[in-house]
Amino acid sequence: MSELKYLNGYPEDLIQQIQTLIDQDKLAAYLLNKYPVSHDIKSDKALYELAMGFKNSYLKKSGPLSKVIFDSKISLKQQALGLHSYISRVQGKKLKAKNEIRIASVLKNVPKEFLLVILVHELAHLKEKEHNKAFYKLCKHMEAQYFQLEFDLRVYLTHYDSHGSLY
Repeated sequence: MSELKYLNGYPEDLIQQIQTLIDQDKLAAYLLNKYPVSHDIKSDKALYELAMGFKNSYLKKSGPLSKVIFDSKISLKQQALGLHSYISRVQGKKLKAKNEIRIASVLKNVPKEFLLVILVHELAHLKEKEHNKAFYKLCKHMEAQYFQLEFDLRVYLTHYDSHGSLY
């Protein structure tokens, strides 16, 4: 059985289905059938605009978002695809706070649905810092298919680790 680290915590029968696809060398075909094309959001500006669209639709009362970028320093080895940071700096006599979202550069070449699930996840941290029930409820509110898309992204990452990008 190959390493399925991205699928830890999922039911054994589901993991076994993915393992069968791997064993039969059909995982790539499964993913490409479900998600045939990569998105066209390649610049930080386009990513920021996409994030702001979600923020303005679902998180109007959350703090301002100062930066949303693709970051080549985020590694899959950390099992992180995005980072949300809240940075406080003293400027003169005022304390300035900024929210930043950094998305792993590997997500420049994936289906739009995979990019959106990470973006929704990181945006949800503007309101809910912890991965609790309220956090996942907010994720599902912003993206109705959140849980399925997160699972499919994890399946893609399983393929990516052993074969590289499909797109």
